[in-house]
Amino acid sequence: MITRDKLVSFLDQYLSISKIQDKSSNGLQVEGSTQITKVALATDAALVTYKRAVEEGCQMLITHHGLIFGGLQYITGRNYQHLKFLIENSLNLYTAHLPLDMHPEVGNNAALARLLPLSKIQPFGDYHGTSIGFSGTINPKTPIKQIEAVFARALDCKPRVLPFGKSIISTVAIVSGGGASLLDEAIHKKIDCLITGEGPHDRFYQAKESNINVIYLGHYKSEIIGVKELGKKITGQFKDLSTIFIDEPTGF
Repeated sequence: MITRDKLVSFLDQYLSISKIQDKSSNGLQVEGSTQITKVALATDAALVTYKRAVEEGCQMLITHHGLIFGGLQYITGRNYQHLKFLIENSLNLYTAHLPLDMHPEVGNNAALARLLPLSKIQPFGDYHGTSIGFSGTINPKTPIKQIEAVFARALDCKPRVLPFGKSIISTVAIVSGGGASLLDEAIHKKIDCLITGEGPHDRFYQAKESNINVIYLGHYKSEIIGVKELGKKITGQFKDLSTIFIDEPTGF
């Protein structure tokens, strides 16, 4: 058992919570029990993940997508239901959005890059002057079908491929979640394949007309790997803590 404040302090520092500009209110969003023995990790803050965390005997839930984005204006409706459940069950809610996407060790994008693996890794994906993803070289060059299979197997997903570029890939860029917004950067840097979670309708023809491949892993599936890696880090750091991953796919 450790104190909530000790665990929060470690997470804040390890994930550089205060240094990263984000719409999400990262860090401890809702305060609960002061003593922690078990931590749940999930991609999304939702009533179903809260309930499963409590059922599993957890005192803290760490999520990638939190409850508070851009400030909490009203404690009504969904916000009221979430806060009521969290407070009544003394469940701490901790969120790491962009800090978890971009973390060089346990981040979604770093962990996805290790699945290939990549060499000559460079920062990629500019967000307000900060790179949130990675690009790199695959050596030897690899067929796009093989890259698709790697992610399908590792993430238990069915990637959607826009095969508009080279069939044999030497360079990729990886940005989890809604990273298709960074297609312009991938085109400018002459990347062979952009790997992300999902993207809007208009990226289809932009990719086709620019002769670049895009692999969509699914938003949820592209962002389960970071929280899993963070769970391993927590148990390695605190021997008295146990962690579980709560899998609640959204289909997106």
